[in-house]
Amino acid sequence: MDEKDPFARACSDAMHVNDRTAHMMGINIIDTVAGQAVLTMKVRNDMLNGHEVCHGGMLFTLADTAFAHACNNTNKVTLASGCTIDFLAPAYEGELLTATAVERSRSGRTGVYDVEIHNPDGKLVATFRGRSYQLKGSVLPES
Repeated sequence: MDEKDPFARACSDAMHVNDRTAHMMGINIIDTVAGQAVLTMKVRNDMLNGHEVCHGGMLFTLADTAFAHACNNTNKVTLASGCTIDFLAPAYEGELLTATAVERSRSGRTGVYDVEIHNPDGKLVATFRGRSYQLKGSVLPES
Protein backbone atom coordinates (compact mmCIF):
# COMPACT_ATOMS: atom_id res chain seq x y z
CA MET A 1 0.00 0.00 0.00
CA ASP A 2 1.20 3.50 -0.82
CA GLU A 3 2.59 5.12 2.33
CA LYS A 4 1.92 8.66 1.05
CA ASP A 5 -1.85 8.22 0.78
CA PRO A 6 -3.12 4.81 1.88
CA PHE A 7 -6.78 5.81 1.42
CA ALA A 8 -6.22 6.83 -2.22
CA ARG A 9 -4.31 3.58 -2.76
CA ALA A 10 -7.18 1.57 -1.29
CA CYS A 11 -9.63 3.30 -3.65
CA SER A 12 -7.40 2.64 -6.66
CA ASP A 13 -6.84 -0.97 -5.64
CA ALA A 14 -10.60 -1.51 -5.25
CA MET A 15 -11.20 -0.19 -8.79
CA HIS A 16 -8.25 -2.03 -10.29
CA VAL A 17 -9.23 -5.46 -8.98
CA ASN A 18 -12.36 -5.43 -11.18
CA ASP A 19 -10.83 -3.65 -14.21
CA ARG A 20 -10.56 -6.55 -16.64
CA THR A 21 -9.35 -4.29 -19.45
CA ALA A 22 -6.46 -2.96 -17.38
CA HIS A 23 -5.46 -6.51 -16.43
CA MET A 24 -5.67 -7.69 -20.04
CA MET A 25 -3.43 -4.81 -21.12
CA GLY A 26 -0.94 -5.26 -18.27
CA ILE A 27 -1.62 -1.83 -16.76
CA ASN A 28 -0.17 -1.45 -13.25
CA ILE A 29 -0.63 1.17 -10.54
CA ILE A 30 2.69 2.71 -9.54
CA ASP A 31 1.49 5.54 -7.33
CA THR A 32 -1.80 7.16 -6.39
CA VAL A 33 -2.56 10.13 -4.17
CA ALA A 34 -5.73 12.22 -4.00
CA GLY A 35 -6.39 13.61 -7.48
CA GLN A 36 -3.26 12.07 -9.03
CA ALA A 37 -2.17 8.70 -10.34
CA VAL A 38 0.81 7.10 -12.07
CA LEU A 39 0.26 3.91 -14.08
CA THR A 40 2.46 1.89 -16.44
CA MET A 41 1.95 -0.40 -19.40
CA LYS A 42 4.52 -2.38 -21.39
CA VAL A 43 3.87 -2.27 -25.15
CA ARG A 44 3.42 -5.82 -26.41
CA ASN A 45 3.46 -7.18 -29.96
CA ASP A 46 -0.33 -7.58 -29.94
CA MET A 47 -0.67 -3.83 -29.20
CA LEU A 48 1.01 -2.73 -32.44
CA ASN A 49 -0.79 -1.25 -35.41
CA GLY A 50 0.01 -1.81 -39.10
CA HIS A 51 2.99 0.56 -38.86
CA GLU A 52 4.61 -1.49 -36.08
CA VAL A 53 4.03 1.19 -33.42
CA CYS A 54 1.68 1.14 -30.43
CA HIS A 55 -1.93 1.49 -31.56
CA GLY A 56 -3.48 4.81 -30.54
CA GLY A 57 -6.37 2.99 -28.90
CA MET A 58 -3.93 1.33 -26.50
CA LEU A 59 -2.41 4.70 -25.60
CA PHE A 60 -5.90 6.12 -25.12
CA THR A 61 -6.86 3.25 -22.80
CA LEU A 62 -3.72 3.73 -20.70
CA ALA A 63 -4.41 7.47 -20.38
CA ASP A 64 -8.11 6.91 -19.68
CA THR A 65 -7.28 4.40 -16.95
CA ALA A 66 -4.84 6.80 -15.25
CA PHE A 67 -7.54 9.50 -15.51
CA ALA A 68 -10.05 7.15 -13.86
CA HIS A 69 -7.74 6.51 -10.92
CA ALA A 70 -7.08 10.22 -10.39
CA CYS A 71 -10.84 10.91 -10.49
CA ASN A 72 -11.91 8.09 -8.17
CA ASN A 73 -9.13 7.84 -5.59
CA THR A 74 -10.93 10.26 -3.26
CA ASN A 75 -13.73 7.67 -2.93
CA LYS A 76 -16.25 9.47 -5.16
CA VAL A 77 -17.69 7.42 -8.04
CA THR A 78 -16.71 9.47 -11.08
CA LEU A 79 -16.96 8.81 -14.82
CA ALA A 80 -15.62 10.55 -17.89
CA SER A 81 -17.93 13.06 -19.54
CA GLY A 82 -15.52 13.73 -22.41
CA CYS A 83 -11.87 13.72 -23.36
CA THR A 84 -9.31 14.48 -26.04
CA ILE A 85 -5.93 12.95 -26.82
CA ASP A 86 -3.00 14.13 -28.90
CA PHE A 87 -0.45 11.61 -30.14
CA LEU A 88 2.96 13.28 -30.18
CA ALA A 89 5.48 10.49 -30.74
CA PRO A 90 5.37 6.77 -31.51
CA ALA A 91 5.75 4.13 -28.83
CA TYR A 92 7.43 0.86 -29.70
CA GLU A 93 7.20 -2.79 -28.73
CA GLY A 94 8.96 -3.48 -25.44
CA GLU A 95 8.74 0.07 -24.11
CA LEU A 96 7.37 0.58 -20.61
CA LEU A 97 5.09 3.60 -20.87
CA THR A 98 4.25 5.76 -17.87
CA ALA A 99 0.96 7.67 -17.66
CA THR A 100 0.77 10.45 -15.08
CA ALA A 101 -2.68 11.91 -14.35
CA VAL A 102 -3.16 15.19 -12.47
CA GLU A 103 -6.35 16.90 -11.35
CA ARG A 104 -6.47 20.48 -12.67
CA SER A 105 -9.90 21.46 -11.38
CA ARG A 106 -12.72 19.88 -9.41
CA SER A 107 -15.77 21.88 -8.49
CA GLY A 108 -19.19 20.53 -7.59
CA ARG A 109 -19.67 17.35 -9.64
CA THR A 110 -17.26 18.19 -12.48
CA GLY A 111 -13.52 18.07 -12.91
CA VAL A 112 -10.72 18.48 -15.43
CA TYR A 113 -7.66 16.19 -15.51
CA ASP A 114 -4.52 16.10 -17.62
CA VAL A 115 -2.58 12.93 -18.40
CA GLU A 116 0.87 12.70 -19.96
CA ILE A 117 2.30 9.46 -21.33
CA HIS A 118 6.10 9.21 -21.47
CA ASN A 119 8.38 6.52 -22.88
CA PRO A 120 11.35 5.14 -20.87
CA ASP A 121 13.60 7.93 -22.20
CA GLY A 122 11.21 10.57 -20.86
CA LYS A 123 9.92 11.53 -24.30
CA LEU A 124 6.33 12.73 -24.32
CA VAL A 125 4.28 10.23 -26.36
CA ALA A 126 0.75 11.59 -25.80
CA THR A 127 -1.26 14.17 -23.89
CA PHE A 128 -4.83 13.57 -22.77
CA ARG A 129 -7.37 15.90 -21.19
CA GLY A 130 -10.38 14.38 -19.48
CA ARG A 131 -13.53 15.93 -18.13
CA SER A 132 -15.26 14.11 -15.30
CA TYR A 133 -18.70 13.93 -13.74
CA GLN A 134 -19.26 12.67 -10.20
CA LEU A 135 -22.15 10.28 -9.63
CA LYS A 136 -23.74 9.28 -6.35
CA GLY A 137 -21.93 6.59 -4.40
CA SER A 138 -18.47 5.70 -3.23
CA VAL A 139 -15.71 3.41 -4.45
CA LEU A 140 -15.17 2.00 -0.95
CA PRO A 141 -17.96 1.53 1.58
CA GLU A 142 -18.49 4.70 3.61
CA SER A 143 -17.68 4.19 7.27
